[in-house]
Amino acid sequence: MWLLILLVWLVIWAGGTYWYLFGKPSPFSLKSVRPPAPREFDQKKRDKVIKQGFSVDKVPQNLDVIVIGSGIGGLSAAATLAKAGKKVLVLEQHDQAGGCCHTYIEKGFEFDVGLHYIGQVHENSMLRIAFDQITEGQLEFQELQPHIDTVQIGSGDKRREYKIFTGKHEMKARLIEQFPNETEAIEKFFKIMKLSAKKTHYLATMKLIPQWVSLLLLKSGIADLISPVFRLSGTPATGFMDTLTKNKDLQVIFSYFFYGVPPKESSILINALLMHHYKRGAYYPKGGSSEISFHIIRTIQKYGGSCLVRAPVSQILVDEKGAAYGVKVKKGQEEVEVHAPVVVSNCGVFTTFQKLLPPEIRVRHDIQERLSMMRHGRGSMLIFSGFDGTAEDLGLVSTNFWLFKDNDMDKSMEDFFALSKEEAPDNIPMMFITVPSAKDPEGNIRHPGKSCMTILTMVKYEWFEEWKDTTVRRRGDDYYNYKMRFTKNLFDWACTLFPKIKDKLVFQDVATPLTNMHYLGAQRGAMYSAEHNVERFYAEAVARNRSSTPVKNLYISGQDVFSCGIAGALHGGLLCASTVLDQIVYINLLILKKKLKRKKARELAQLAKKKL
Repeated sequence: MWLLILLVWLVIWAGGTYWYLFGKPSPFSLKSVRPPAPREFDQKKRDKVIKQGFSVDKVPQNLDVIVIGSGIGGLSAAATLAKAGKKVLVLEQHDQAGGCCHTYIEKGFEFDVGLHYIGQVHENSMLRIAFDQITEGQLEFQELQPHIDTVQIGSGDKRREYKIFTGKHEMKARLIEQFPNETEAIEKFFKIMKLSAKKTHYLATMKLIPQWVSLLLLKSGIADLISPVFRLSGTPATGFMDTLTKNKDLQVIFSYFFYGVPPKESSILINALLMHHYKRGAYYPKGGSSEISFHIIRTIQKYGGSCLVRAPVSQILVDEKGAAYGVKVKKGQEEVEVHAPVVVSNCGVFTTFQKLLPPEIRVRHDIQERLSMMRHGRGSMLIFSGFDGTAEDLGLVSTNFWLFKDNDMDKSMEDFFALSKEEAPDNIPMMFITVPSAKDPEGNIRHPGKSCMTILTMVKYEWFEEWKDTTVRRRGDDYYNYKMRFTKNLFDWACTLFPKIKDKLVFQDVATPLTNMHYLGAQRGAMYSAEHNVERFYAEAVARNRSSTPVKNLYISGQDVFSCGIAGALHGGLLCASTVLDQIVYINLLILKKKLKRKKARELAQLAKKKL
C-alpha cells in the first residue's frame, strides 16, 4: 500500500515538474522572427517610438504589468512578458527611451551613451537568439575587426602596449605570443574562462528555483560537489591571479574590464566572464545602440503594450495587505495613478527600496535586509567629443583603448579614490576610449564627414556632491571649471594616441555622476548600478538576490539582478520575466537554439550535396 502511494506521489511530482518546465506556452517562437526591414533613418518616425510622451489617454486599458525604467533590463522583461500575452506599460523618466542604450545627437554628432561593443551575439548563440526574439529579428549587428582592444600600461618611455584579439583559438594564442613566459598562467586562466561561461547558468538557476532549495544545496555542500563555479564566484580576483602569475602586466590583462571595482574586491568569475564574452567576436548594432530600444519597443507595441517617456514614477503603490498594485506618475504639478497587478522596477534596488516604496514599507526589516546585500556603485564620468573629419582622416579605429598609468590596479584605484576633491582631476589613473563612429558602418551615412569619441573613467560621487541640488546645465561656473579640469587631462591623454584630433575638435560634452543621475536615474551616478563587489557574488548572496522582492507583486529587473553591462542587464530582464511568469524562459530559448542548430546542420548538408 505504502509503495503504491509512493509510486503515485512520484508520478504526480514528475508530471508536475515536467509541466512546470515544458508544459506552459512559450513566449518565443521561430515564426515571430522575420527578415530585417530597411533601416528607419527618419528621426521623426523614430521619435514616435522612442520619444512618445506620457499622457493618461495613452495608457493601455486593463494593464497586466507596469515596468519602471526603459533600460535594456526593463525592455527585455517587458517584451518577453508582452510576447507571453501580458499587456505591458513601460514608464521612462527621461525624454527618450533606452537607458544606457540610448543615443543623443548634438551639433550633428551622434553619441552612444553606454553601449561600446557587445559579445556573444554570433549566429545561434543564446544571447543572439534572445535579441532576435525580443526584436523579432529586426536588430542587426556589425562584427568588428578581430583586434578589439589595446591595453596600454605605464607612460612615456615605460609604456607597454598589449593587443587583445577575438577568436575561439586566436584570443589565447595572441596573448601567449605577447607573454611567451606565461603560457601556463594563460592556459589556466582560459580554463577558468571556459568553466565560468559553461557553468554560470548554475548560479542563475539558484535565482529561479525556490530559495530554500538553493540555500539547502549551498549550505549542505551539495552545490560545491556539482560544480566549482559556486566557489569561484566568491573568489577575489587578485588573490586568484596571484596563484597564476607574478607578472603584474598580465594580471592587468586578466582584469582590464574595470567597472569601478578594484581586482582585490571583484569576483574572478565576473572578470573571466567579461573576457570570455568577446572570445567569439565583438559586435556593434548597425544604426547605433538606439536601434535596440527602437525595435524592442515596437515588439511591445505589437502585443498591445506601450512605452511612454517623460513619465517619472514618484511612488510604487502598496495596498494594506502589503502588495504592489501600481505607481504614481508625475505629470506637471500633479500625480497620476496607474494601476496594474504586477510592477517591475528596472531602476535599481536603491532607488526602488529607498525612494519609490512608501516610507512605512522602506523601514521594514526584510527590505533593509535586502538592501544590506548591496553597496552603492562608483560614479562614472564620460566625455563626448565631436570632430570634423572621417575616421580615416583622423587616424581613428574601431579598436577600444584601455589606458592604465600603473600595473597595480588595486593600489591605483585605492589611491585615486582616497584623493581629495581638489587633487583628483590631476591624478587620473585609468581611462577607456571608444570611437562609435568607426564601428557603425552606417555612421557616415547618417553623419557624413564627422567622427565622435567617448572617453570614460570612474570617479567619486562625493567630489561632485556639493552641486547635487543644482539644475542640469545650470550648475554654475565652479562646477563647469571643475569638470573641465578632468576633461582637459583626459582629452590630452587621448591626444597622445590620436594626435590629429586636437585641431579637429568642434564639440565637447561632459557627463559627471550628476548628469548620469539626471538623465539615467542612476543612483550616485553609477552607470553599472549597485557595486559589483565580490561579496555580492558569494553563492548564497546570488541565491538571495533575485527578481522577487519582500513586497508582493513587486519585482526587480536589470543589472542588479545578476551582473552589469548590456548582456548582464538583458539576462536580468529574462530572469525577471521568468519569475513573473513562474516559467523558466531559458528552457524555451534552449529549445529554439536546438531547432536552429538542426536547421543549420540541414542547410550545410544540402549545400555539401550541391557541391558534389
